[in-house]
Amino acid sequence: MADYFVHESSYVDEGATVGSGTRIWHFCHVMPGAVIGQRCNLGQNVVVMPGTRLGDNVKVQNNVSIYEGVTLEDDVFCGPSCVFTNVSNPRSHVSRKHEYRPTLVRRGSSIGANATIVCGITLGEHCLIGAGAVVTSDVPDFALMVGVPARRVGWMCRCGERLPGKGTDLACPACGATYREVGNQLQAIDPGPATR
Repeated sequence: MADYFVHESSYVDEGATVGSGTRIWHFCHVMPGAVIGQRCNLGQNVVVMPGTRLGDNVKVQNNVSIYEGVTLEDDVFCGPSCVFTNVSNPRSHVSRKHEYRPTLVRRGSSIGANATIVCGITLGEHCLIGAGAVVTSDVPDFALMVGVPARRVGWMCRCGERLPGKGTDLACPACGATYREVGNQLQAIDPGPATR
């Protein structure tokens, strides 16, 4: 007997791998070759294609399609109706399956509702993509990205709070974690008590 939950309206095809404690809700389809980690949650109407990999504790909200070439590391959050692509120049009458470009969403990242992630890029650890943003290039760790095309407007803490102010040293008022801005990157100095 499987040690994960699948709603009776959903399909998990033979050849898919699903970790223990995962919940797959209404009208989902997990295809052969997909790998889903432990304690994941797939909301209503989620499709997970072959050649995809979801880490542990990944939350995928309603109406998300995870296409071949997409990897979601541990603790990633995908908001309702966010979009992944896997080819840059699709045509119905031209097969481009050999041109799929990989997309990597690093550990702890959050993608807002209706955001679009264009293929071939990496979203850095603990970044936050705002609702409706269109991301067309790599995103640094901890970055807060908004707009079309998405641009960095600040930094986020591991705990999910926006880091206040500007300058080289930043501290989270919620959990106490501290960070240092170096160029266009943010480095964690002390993770704070919430993540120890």
